[in-house]
Amino acid sequence: MAPVDSIPFAGLKPGLILDAIESLGYRCDGALMALNSYENRVWQIGIEDQPPLIAKFYRPGRWSDVQIAEEHIFTAEMLADELPVVAPLSLNGKTLFEHEGFRFSIFPRQGGRAPEFCEPEILEWMGRLMARIHLVGARREFTVRETLDIKSFGIDSRDWLLTSGAIPQDLESVWQGVADQALDGVSHCVARAGKVQQLRLHGDCHAGNVLWTKDGPHFVDFDDSRMGPAIQDLWMLLSGDAEEMGRQFGHVLKGYEIFREFDDRELQLVEALRTLRLIHHSAWLARRWNDPAFPAAFPWFATNRYWEERILELREQIAVMQESALVAR
Repeated sequence: MAPVDSIPFAGLKPGLILDAIESLGYRCDGALMALNSYENRVWQIGIEDQPPLIAKFYRPGRWSDVQIAEEHIFTAEMLADELPVVAPLSLNGKTLFEHEGFRFSIFPRQGGRAPEFCEPEILEWMGRLMARIHLVGARREFTVRETLDIKSFGIDSRDWLLTSGAIPQDLESVWQGVADQALDGVSHCVARAGKVQQLRLHGDCHAGNVLWTKDGPHFVDFDDSRMGPAIQDLWMLLSGDAEEMGRQFGHVLKGYEIFREFDDRELQLVEALRTLRLIHHSAWLARRWNDPAFPAAFPWFATNRYWEERILELREQIAVMQESALVAR
């Protein structure tokens, strides 16, 4: 276990959280409920005579103030276009605040449930919404936030894992060999796709970041927003074998192309992006291991079985990346 002073949220106590919110002029009623989040710390906070607020305390050292500002500007642009996204509240022109060394933002509470992405009408609806988000995302570029590419997600993650001591010694050389082959496969997929447009993305478009209401989907948590190809926000809507994913993507595309043309070359990137996400996820867990929330939530990470399964997973990805690209059906 790392020393206390290296644990990112060690000093984030309930009293400090309530004090931070009251420093903005709110009066808390004492109700405090932790919400599911590992990268940051997110709380629902009761406010006297008002609906509860959601407060997100940012992980120290992950994003700079200007990188967070770019995310907030992006969500504000989408909100101005009347898109159903949950954007941080602005007080006196500010959306990022600081209290006792912790940076935080506040958001309105948004109800809803996780959607069932297997339903055709839901996939079409998601396609329409993602196209409208991408129209906003394509208006300008991020200048300081990261880009999703083979170096940042793949090579840097591989290199960090190999120097971190996270991989068991008896599996390290095997994992390295498979990871190297997988990254070669990613490079070939990227080459087949050619030069595709890069735009501002949600970046982490899975069911946990979508809240469905009677009015449709609402997007939350743009914390992973970055530059990348449009397909990054679409492939995580899909599941099953290649034929099933093709059918699902057909529904997504039907909705998407009402508002924005999709570049079919990006279909060459689906399995490459999945491979990068798998490698990056292992590095993410290793980098966060000094946060007590991670060993508690992911105890299997520190086992040989975890790495054996990752080796098998990457071998499967190597084979899949050699097959034909996804086809919308």
